[in-house]
Parts: sequence; structure tokens; C-alpha cells
Amino acid sequence: MSGTALEQSGRYSYHWERRAIDGSIYRHDNAPHQKWKSISTYPAHFHSGSETNVVESWISQLPEIALRQFLTFVRTQLRAEE
Repeated sequence: MSGTALEQSGRYSYHWERRAIDGSIYRHDNAPHQKWKSISTYPAHFHSGSETNVVESWISQLPEIALRQFLTFVRTQLRAEE
């Protein structure tokens, strides 16, 4: 097993990119970026609309629940556009 695989263990990212449509991105991830250390859920955080608009992550730590929560968020955003 390579060192890279070990370094990635436990990492996650749920990403929805709309840059070609309206320039936005939405992403929950737990990459430990030092600039987001003040976020109360650090290292978990949420990029809300852009790479620089970062807030607390509200999704579960359990992947099967987190994926459902993120897809529900996407569906809600798309319905709001209708």
C-alpha cells in the first residue's frame, strides 16, 4: 500500500460544481486547511457557493447519511430554481 492511500484514509468530499452555469460550487470536505481552522466543525467545512465562502459543515460523519443529506441539499437548490 502506498503512502498516499494511507494519507487519504478517512478523507471525504461531496462536491457539486456549477461553474459553467452560474460560477458556483458547493462542497463539504474534511481536508485540514489551516485557513479554515477557525470553523467550529474543523477540519470538516462547507464551501457555500464559492471556494472562499466557507462555513460549518452540517452533514453527518457517516457516509451513507452524509451522501443522502448532500443530495437532498442539491435537490432543494434545484427546486428553488424552478
